Amino acid sequence: MATSELPVLEFVLANYKNFNARATRDALLSYWEHLSKGGRMFWSVAGAMSSAQLGITLAPAIRAGLIHGFSVTGANIEESLFRLVAHHSYKDFPEYRYLTKQDDTRILENRMRRVTDTSIPEDEAFRAVEKFIVPMWKNASEKGERRFWHEYFYEVIQALEPSAYEGDPEACWLLAAARANLPIVVPGYEDSTFGNIFASYVKTGDCKASVVKSGIEYMADFYDRYETLSQGEGVGFFQIGGGIAGDFPICVVPSIKYDLQKPVKPWAYFCQISDSTTSYGSYSGATPNEKITWDKLTETTPMFVIESDATIVAPLVLNALLECKSAPEKANALIAKYMK
Repeated sequence: MATSELPVLEFVLANYKNFNARATRDALLSYWEHLSKGGRMFWSVAGAMSSAQLGITLAPAIRAGLIHGFSVTGANIEESLFRLVAHHSYKDFPEYRYLTKQDDTRILENRMRRVTDTSIPEDEAFRAVEKFIVPMWKNASEKGERRFWHEYFYEVIQALEPSAYEGDPEACWLLAAARANLPIVVPGYEDSTFGNIFASYVKTGDCKASVVKSGIEYMADFYDRYETLSQGEGVGFFQIGGGIAGDFPICVVPSIKYDLQKPVKPWAYFCQISDSTTSYGSYSGATPNEKITWDKLTETTPMFVIESDATIVAPLVLNALLECKSAPEKANALIAKYMK
């Protein structure tokens, strides 16, 4: 039973001894050690983590300086905004495993879009945000301005009046990231609801495709971002899920080394949480060892794979880290006690 002022950290230290629990504990402790030395951490977020309300712990972690940059899917960046403006109109389906095709058809007819056990309201989320962002695209088209995908969302979320909030702004990771002006890449943003909406306005001639900078431009810009992030003790890579959100940014190291032919620090840490077993050629990503052969990691890089549900593991890790950040001396003493 936890008796300290750091109950989440002590719970992990006291109970997480083997298997995925041990990987979670060791990844947490290595993360904290890296930050304690002055290092930074870059997060890759795939899946539907924003709809799963990961922002409840992600936003405080950003404000506490535990996260220094992001790579996210187009779905995650927009769904963080949706949760802020339309939270009360979401509907949950805790028994989603037993829904029939007819049940899902009724959800569609009610203008809801289901994401596992919850659903995004089309009118209160998609159409409400569309009223803000489409004029930005049109204005940029008229002026010939070009911006990255996340920059439009940074502007929208900071321009909203607090009266427009339905969700808790303290639990909105996009708002926290925008206020901190964290570097973000959104590879493959076309594969999202607003990517589709943008494409429709390009098709009708109301907007120019060029007002949003391309994925290639994201990588070209990320070269400089990475070199800044990796100064000092370096930057680690914390990945949720697989796919383009993780594959795109981690490639920056070999690209700088081989394509730009410039010296570069490797990633200083690597952890992936995935409920799909990683394997060679897997959809969920390769095992860390394979990344060594691509010069993304080295044999001395701390590497962790946690085969579990990120909606369970990530909040636990972040809460423990928040405790460490709030009381570093007590955290270090507790770690020394349990890890001796």
